[in-house]
Amino acid sequence: MSSAHDFYEQLAADYHLIFGDWNASIARQGAALDRLIQVFAGGPPLDLLDCSCGIGTQALGLAARGYTVHATDISEAAVERAAQEADARGLAITTGVADFRTLADQVAGTFDVVLSCDNALPHLLTDDDLRRAAENMAAKLRPGGLLLISMRDYDDLTLNRPRATPPQVSDDADGRRIVFQVWDWAEDGSQYALTMFIVRQAADGWRTDAYSTTYRALLRGELSAMLDGAGFAEVRWHMPQDTGYYQPIVTARRT
Repeated sequence: MSSAHDFYEQLAADYHLIFGDWNASIARQGAALDRLIQVFAGGPPLDLLDCSCGIGTQALGLAARGYTVHATDISEAAVERAAQEADARGLAITTGVADFRTLADQVAGTFDVVLSCDNALPHLLTDDDLRRAAENMAAKLRPGGLLLISMRDYDDLTLNRPRATPPQVSDDADGRRIVFQVWDWAEDGSQYALTMFIVRQAADGWRTDAYSTTYRALLRGELSAMLDGAGFAEVRWHMPQDTGYYQPIVTARRT
């Protein structure tokens, strides 16, 4: 099973394929996050650190809305792709390679908003690593600054422990592709091994690529307690039906 670093290194070139329309997702997620940030921190211009930026889905969407974005990730390939995508769109984001457990040492300055979306935090499998991440995110926020994290709804998922996601079928100029995930749960339901399959139509048949990693099934109460312990206040959960974002989001404020 690949580490989180290796998973995203391998996936960076294909990450956009997991979306039916990545450009539409960039705009949609940027709009939803912007609305929530404005409620708690005011609108742009604000200095924002996306500390698990991947290839830039949220960073690009928020930069397009006027935020000053510094985007970091543990994967060098993902950060390079995010920088290339920003250049192609004429967006002036800055980038760097950093682990969100060591942001205090790897990222200079402080920010109005620290962001980690797309279920990145549950790659950390131990309480100690989660505490380190929460403390390092706090270290990068100005007093009163806003933390915003999104992740899968594990409070619901652990009840049924689904074995797979429904196949997503997309058609574009390159042909048809099918994307789905298979989840192998630990016996106690505390974590699961994920394998993502991207099946692409080609002139001579079909090509299948598989990417694997492990996630912790991090419950909302567990993360809330971690944030409380790291010195955050006003810890609040926001569900997709209220935000328009596709995952639950927790917000908290640095004291």
